[in-house]
Amino acid sequence: MAKRDYYDVLGLNKNSTPEQIKTAYRKLAVKFHPDKNKGDKAAEEKFKEASEAYHVLSNSERKQNYDNFGHAAFENGSGSRGGFGNFDFSGSFSDIFEDFFGEGFGGRRSRRSNNRGSDLRYDLTIDLEEAYTGKKQDIKFSTSDKCDNCNGSGSKPGYDAGSCSMCGGHGQVRSTQGFFTVQQTCPQCSGSGEEITNPCNSCNGQGKKQIHKRLSVTIPKGVDDGTRIRLAGKGEAGSRGAGNGDLYLFINVNSHELFKRQDEHLFFECPISIADAALGTSLEIPTVDGGKAKIKIPSGTQSGRQFRLRGKGMPLMRGNGIGDLYVQIVTEVPISLNKEQKDLLEKFREIENEKSNPSIKKFFQKAKSFWKT
Repeated sequence: MAKRDYYDVLGLNKNSTPEQIKTAYRKLAVKFHPDKNKGDKAAEEKFKEASEAYHVLSNSERKQNYDNFGHAAFENGSGSRGGFGNFDFSGSFSDIFEDFFGEGFGGRRSRRSNNRGSDLRYDLTIDLEEAYTGKKQDIKFSTSDKCDNCNGSGSKPGYDAGSCSMCGGHGQVRSTQGFFTVQQTCPQCSGSGEEITNPCNSCNGQGKKQIHKRLSVTIPKGVDDGTRIRLAGKGEAGSRGAGNGDLYLFINVNSHELFKRQDEHLFFECPISIADAALGTSLEIPTVDGGKAKIKIPSGTQSGRQFRLRGKGMPLMRGNGIGDLYVQIVTEVPISLNKEQKDLLEKFREIENEKSNPSIKKFFQKAKSFWKT
């Protein structure tokens, strides 16, 4: 079967610019790439055909030969007789994948990005009152820091690192797998492109040393249990001058003996006597800031009723708002009554009526109706 014209394959003409050639190939490569069309032989052939056309037309010398002589320019062992697999794609073909698809298809990263320091985690436990006010605290942890003898370079003072003997300073090595050229991080230099020939005596060429570090951190007011705070660049030092990782603070807030928290709101139960619930009273209740707040309990308050105190909850970590405090009344039934108390309650029971206990009356009305049916 005769080969298609390379310009027809890419949908171009001889006057197309290098950028137009690259753009046209990109669209076809993305559309017919084998990873997106697994098992589709027709798509695979179109991908090979487009890649072969791009290989020729993306190079000015090969393009000129093709424009003058067509496919005959590459016959007799000159490049295309064996099909796609006979081309050397260590140059232009791998470059196009770097531009189009990034590192997953051979793209480059900054040489030093592979040597970035590790991120660290620090668990910090605080009380609810500290979460309310916020706080500053010193923390201690083990980490690696830039070597002060070589200033993180890994080389003895006065010496520079040489190019890596395996990758030639590129930080990447290439290998051919079928019709792909795969580019990977150099295993010898870990992508730095450098080789330490005169290592620092203090850090053995790593550019960092293990230390015990003290750091002052600020815990913002309003933090909740499970809050994560990122401190950029406070993690482990990278190798040979690469950037530091990050430090993540994970906040644990202790449970409180009075208050329960839900987002920015606080809740607690306040027990009162039957007499106070029936006759009404005024109470002073605690607030999370260590102060007091007064609430008025009206007569006839039922157990379970909630009172809301605006602005007495937790501050919002992001913003200026403050949550509310909800006080739930729990009526406590007296125990261990003396004779006088019992006599008074017996007398009260004799004189109480259905108007005093409307819920009780309503319940037994429903019960009687249920029994009748």
